[in-house]
Amino acid sequence: MRKSLIQIFGFLVTSMGWFFVLCTMAMDYWRISQLGGQGGSNIIKVAWYWSNLWKDCYTDSTAVTNCRDYPVLWSVAAYVQGVRGLLMCGLTIAFFAVALCFVGMDCTYIGGSEALNDKLVLSGAVFHFIGGLSDICAYCLYINRVAKTFFASNLARGVLKYDLGPPIFLGLVGCFLILFGAVLYAVTVFRVIFPKRDVLNVYGTNVYAAPRSRNRSVYAGYSGYYRPSRQYGYYMGSGRSSSSKVSMLSRTTEKLSQRDAFV
Repeated sequence: MRKSLIQIFGFLVTSMGWFFVLCTMAMDYWRISQLGGQGGSNIIKVAWYWSNLWKDCYTDSTAVTNCRDYPVLWSVAAYVQGVRGLLMCGLTIAFFAVALCFVGMDCTYIGGSEALNDKLVLSGAVFHFIGGLSDICAYCLYINRVAKTFFASNLARGVLKYDLGPPIFLGLVGCFLILFGAVLYAVTVFRVIFPKRDVLNVYGTNVYAAPRSRNRSVYAGYSGYYRPSRQYGYYMGSGRSSSSKVSMLSRTTEKLSQRDAFV
């Protein structure tokens, strides 16, 4: 039950994250620059220049907006093209990630055995993680370009300094949700990566007892173990040898024979 709840929560979190990322691609004000607004006259003149991934626009104080769409695919700035590509790759990977996790979840009853479902969920978590990293790289690339222009000391005349807009922050929040959901998926199926290992002895139990000493023999020091009978003699080196016993027996026989002869 707890596993199903965690997977459902992970599915909701990752879906919300990908929805945030998808919305940022269509949003305006990726970067924005304000001109004016600090005049000394009665009429405050202000204008805004802003851009997104598809166009550059200008809005004046009368709320009239004029936009210029980017003409063709290969005439766009290199960094904008890179951001587009990384976001699209991330969303493509997200489709397979969501499908794998949806099929492999315990509450959907679509997959096969439990082991197969865990593998599907694990694969979906990996895809979520890769897609989230792709989106983070896209936003970081755009942030780096805007910050590099803003903090440049020798900026050319007429080049505007832009600030970051709301879509950047919304996209970063979405990436965090995606990575967090991937971690939740991985937690529920971590036994696939680290399976539980049982140590069995010869009797089939799961308990293993280490010997008390490595240098002690099996027959030594334990009263309950087998001891060889004394009627067959001792082992070599543990007492008198058989040759010494035979010599003593011959001496006793010789003494008896001498006494009988004297009598």
